[in-house]
Order: sequence, then structure tokens, then C-alpha cells
Amino acid sequence: MKPLFVLLVVYVAVLAFSSHTTFDKGNIFAGNIAMSVMLLFTAIGHFKFKTAMAAMIPLFIPAKVEIIIFTGVLEILFAIGLGIESTRYYTGIALIIFLFTILPANIYAAKNRINYENLFKPGPGIKYLWFRIPFQFFLIAWVWYFSIR
Repeated sequence: MKPLFVLLVVYVAVLAFSSHTTFDKGNIFAGNIAMSVMLLFTAIGHFKFKTAMAAMIPLFIPAKVEIIIFTGVLEILFAIGLGIESTRYYTGIALIIFLFTILPANIYAAKNRINYENLFKPGPGIKYLWFRIPFQFFLIAWVWYFSIR
């Protein structure tokens, strides 16, 4: 999954870069920057694939495209909030709530084989949840570890 790759590569890169400079801000800084970059990466998808992502939202919920755009904006705000030390704690709490909130949309998309990048191709289906659900909890643990504890 691309977001996991972005998260881990940025984390390792920030740690590697900062350890060879006077800029070394440590592990917590690297973890929050990595999450911020990953959130910016996923936010792009909310604008680029907004129609296909709207299909991930159950039929009974109105204004699907607007919700996708709103959640993309939220991800950008979370990315900024994690980068500011004075707002990091509360941003982390809000981000964890957000991550729990979007999990049902991912389950719905998997059950209905929705491809969030292309509506004309089927998504991976239920097998996707074997990765997505543990990944969601990994993200929650990441935010808790680097932003809240």
C-alpha cells in the first residue's frame, strides 16, 4: 500500500538526514513529519479521485463528494497540526478519532469491491481488509506513540 510506503520511507529518510546534521530533532519529530507527509499524500487522492472515493461512502449518506473533499481538507489540517509542537497533542487525538471514523468506509468499499482510484475496475474485495484493518490500527498506534503519549 502506497501510504505505508510513504510513511516508512519518509520516517527513515528524516532520521537518516537529521542524524548527519545539526538539525537532529529526534525520533518524535521524524514520526510526526512522516505522518504529515503521508496525510498530504492521501489528501491528494481525496481531490484527484473524489468521485471514485465518494462511492466508498454508503448509499444512504448524502453529499458524498463534499464529504470526500472535506476529509481531504481535514487531512491537510492534520498534517499541519502535527508539524506544530503546541498543537500536536490535540491534533493527534482528533486524528485518531478521524481514523476510527473512516474505517467503516474502508470496510464498505471492500465488501462492495469499490476501487477508490477507478470506478470502472473492481476493487480487491474482502481480502483487502486483511491489510487495511491492521494498517488502520498501525496508523492509530503511530499517532498515539509520536503525537500523544
